[in-house]
Amino acid sequence: MKKDSFLIKIFRLNKAVRGKQLSGHRSSGSTKRLSCLALVLALSFTSCNDYLDVVPDNVATMDHAFKLRNEAEKYLFTCYSFLPKNGDGWFNAGLMSADEIWLPQSAQTHWHPAYRIALGQQNKDAPLFDEWGGARKGNDGRFNYLKIFVGIRHCNIFLENIKDESKVPDLTLDERTRWIGEVEFLKAFYHFYLLRMYGPIPILDQTPLSEEPTARRMPVDDCVNYISNLLDQAVEKLPRRIVDENNQLGRITQPIALAVKAKLWLYAASPLFNGNSDFALLRDKEGVALFNPVYDPAKWEKARDAAKAAIEAAEQNGHVLYEYRNDVLNLSQETKTQLNIRNAVTDRWGKEHVWALSNSYFVNEALCMPPMERSTKNDRFQLQGAWAAPMKIAKMFYTKNGVPIEEDKELDFTNYLEPRKGTAEERFYVEPGQATARLNFDREPRFYADLGFDGGIWYMKDGNTTGSDVNTFWVKSKNNERAGYGHFTNWNETGYFIKKLVHWESTTNSSNAPTWKQYPWPEIRLADLYLMYAEALNEVEGGSPLAIEYVDKVRERAGLKGVVESWSNFSKNPAKYTSQDGLRQIIQRERLIELCFEGHRFWDLRRWKLAAEELNKDITGLNIIGKTAETYNTERVVFSQKFIVPRDYFWPIGNWDIRRNPHLVENLGW
Repeated sequence: MKKDSFLIKIFRLNKAVRGKQLSGHRSSGSTKRLSCLALVLALSFTSCNDYLDVVPDNVATMDHAFKLRNEAEKYLFTCYSFLPKNGDGWFNAGLMSADEIWLPQSAQTHWHPAYRIALGQQNKDAPLFDEWGGARKGNDGRFNYLKIFVGIRHCNIFLENIKDESKVPDLTLDERTRWIGEVEFLKAFYHFYLLRMYGPIPILDQTPLSEEPTARRMPVDDCVNYISNLLDQAVEKLPRRIVDENNQLGRITQPIALAVKAKLWLYAASPLFNGNSDFALLRDKEGVALFNPVYDPAKWEKARDAAKAAIEAAEQNGHVLYEYRNDVLNLSQETKTQLNIRNAVTDRWGKEHVWALSNSYFVNEALCMPPMERSTKNDRFQLQGAWAAPMKIAKMFYTKNGVPIEEDKELDFTNYLEPRKGTAEERFYVEPGQATARLNFDREPRFYADLGFDGGIWYMKDGNTTGSDVNTFWVKSKNNERAGYGHFTNWNETGYFIKKLVHWESTTNSSNAPTWKQYPWPEIRLADLYLMYAEALNEVEGGSPLAIEYVDKVRERAGLKGVVESWSNFSKNPAKYTSQDGLRQIIQRERLIELCFEGHRFWDLRRWKLAAEELNKDITGLNIIGKTAETYNTERVVFSQKFIVPRDYFWPIGNWDIRRNPHLVENLGW
């Protein structure tokens, strides 16, 4: 537990800051008249009183915040406390706002602002998941006013004081340098976080002296260059790795900063930001264009170089693709391959996690896992399985031959819902003798590692007394079956459950409440960096062999043959990988599969400008009220999504902020 001491500090600071910031609610007329910067100022200093509890109440806390190391360290942790809580589905915009996870439609118990965006309910009057104003981000009012802009302001205050060597005299030079680097990174990341959501944003490089609402949105290229330069400054000051893991695990390192820089340039080079003529009309009040409509191929070179540097730093400091080793349970190769995939995400502080968020553990395992057959557990309220994958996500995974189901020339998925019974040879994927859809057979290992389905095996270590994967848990989810529709609190809307995010060593097979083995949310994995590098390489040199090599690293860990072998032998389009566009499609699909249910799809579809194509498709699922294999395995429309171009590519700033700051312009379409 000592390794979590840094996390506990962040958790306590989050509670303190958020609790105090309730006083900043915009209910009174006088509060509404505050400018954006004035509100940031007010929230910034009121929150300081809560976490810098070092002086009497009648003395200005800020006067003492940077007198001694102990107090300054509290301020450092406050700068960390604004990192997003991506390990909680309620507060992860990317995880729930696209189309890869769907919630029950007839009950709104689990609906939240991020999911309502997927439902098409975003608006400019009261923007959902409003990071600009800090409101409507979750179901808990305490979180509503934890503004990213407040976090940036705290970073500025910290840097202004710590860079003054006359302050905090008991702070060593090495530690001062490191702290500056950490907060420079946080400041850069908070700007990047807003850039992804809103496009052009204000650059808040200093604490403003005036309370006048003068913040202006800066051109995208200026924002990218500013964030990139700030990350470069941070890298020089950061440690290569965490040495004191008992007390500092989770703090920022060089590989983390370089990984975020790689992601920044990947976005900057992608179609949404690079030569996007759809936003050519977005200009500020002085007529300055906020998007450059001219495509710049040099951005892909910067993305390539940044990804390469991030990979080298990560590998040199011990990061590797996860592999399940030292098997003492005599598991089958099929199960071990699935654990390679599942544990790449859920392994606590795993070596693949270039950046695991120090302030946010995954907390939604009960919403992913349904009640199981062969389990002695009878409390269905604990295992709900309410997070559902739409049918198109199930179709997205490759066949066992490593190519898309629509391209495989040997396997026929024309009648993909036709029931078929599992065989003894398929016992580590499908329960023998159980009938399930054709779609659930002959699929790649990631399909079985990521998804649960009616008749499918769901391996957990406590599935039986020996930990064996023989006669372990399996799913029965037809109407009125244990994991099926017919219970008012736990049902899955599509028939596909999210297995990937459930730790295989969590304990669920008892009469007691489950014991979840939680893990820090993996914000950036090494597999992500490999695929980022491959994408940039292909854009610089179409059909790049080196790009294929890095895709193959990910495929090999997932139990698949390489791109060349798979497409040459099994695809109806065997030369697909030889062209830039063909390899681009392969890399994009590889990202969508490998990083599924990790919150990347939402952002990737946008930066590729493919959201208009994918998010205008119907959300479909199985007929969950069916009681037989034939009636259950039919497809039904759950929801008809609608994505409007160019409006839905970015968040609205919102009427309130636009009206109070005459220098701001709203995003197109809002």
